Amino acid sequence: MSSLVHRARKKARRVVDRMSGMPPGAVPLRPFAPQVPGPPGAKRCAVCRWQGTSFEGVLHCESATCPQCGAIGRDRWLFHCLTTYVTGIGKQTRLMETSPRMGDAYKDAMAARVDYLASDYDQRAHKADIAIDLQKIDLPDASLDVVMTSHVLEHVPDTDAALSEILRVLKPGGSLVLLVPVLQGATAPPVEPEFHGDDTPVFWRFGLDLTDTLRAHGFETKLLCTEDFRRHVLAGSTSWTEGISPEWDVASIVAAAAERPDDLTVVCDDALAETLGLVPSYMYLAWHARKPA
Repeated sequence: MSSLVHRARKKARRVVDRMSGMPPGAVPLRPFAPQVPGPPGAKRCAVCRWQGTSFEGVLHCESATCPQCGAIGRDRWLFHCLTTYVTGIGKQTRLMETSPRMGDAYKDAMAARVDYLASDYDQRAHKADIAIDLQKIDLPDASLDVVMTSHVLEHVPDTDAALSEILRVLKPGGSLVLLVPVLQGATAPPVEPEFHGDDTPVFWRFGLDLTDTLRAHGFETKLLCTEDFRRHVLAGSTSWTEGISPEWDVASIVAAAAERPDDLTVVCDDALAETLGLVPSYMYLAWHARKPA
């Protein structure tokens, strides 16, 4: 990861740390509010509804930080995908989020809207309600309506065990909203030992074949993307206006997506992606995986 992005990520964590100490309701977090494009040039946070002229940091899913609540690009993408594909969310919705990056004000806002449960493996880097190993989830069968997991599955040694467990604890018709760093076309372990910013080891560098893995476990699966990403795939383009971050093997990602373009489900047009800061588009892919009813 570039030093510029690393510094931006550390700054985002400091903003979240400040927000964690604020009293409940001090920041008007409304992550379930509908997302619509803003005026030309305006930026808006999908989590706290801040609006301004620019996000802080660089154009990167680990940066482009909201100056009010500390949400970064992938936080806004997560909630856009959640509200696009999970319907009927209400106070009775039992929602578990794994290793939530945001602080206490965010968790309070979530708990005000849904029956919210935050989990983490060892609570070393993320404070949570319960400690859970995704490979062996200590929850009853069919006990959750929604599982949200962002940039966690790559740190789990046994992907198959984790997906089987998530399927087990979801109710029929329940949803998994899954984000991982999609850095290459096909899934493989790191060539060299790899750690993310909190010194957590990376076991897998995921590719677009994660769609097949989810379907093999019984999930009804959609690969979610922006309008801009699908346009690049259909054109066979591997050049982005914003440039290519060295962590991403964009050529192999575009080639893998081009083999099955029908798997791509556009959930964000160009205007809304610009408003929410979801650029460059190759950084913003997600899966909505539904347990059959």
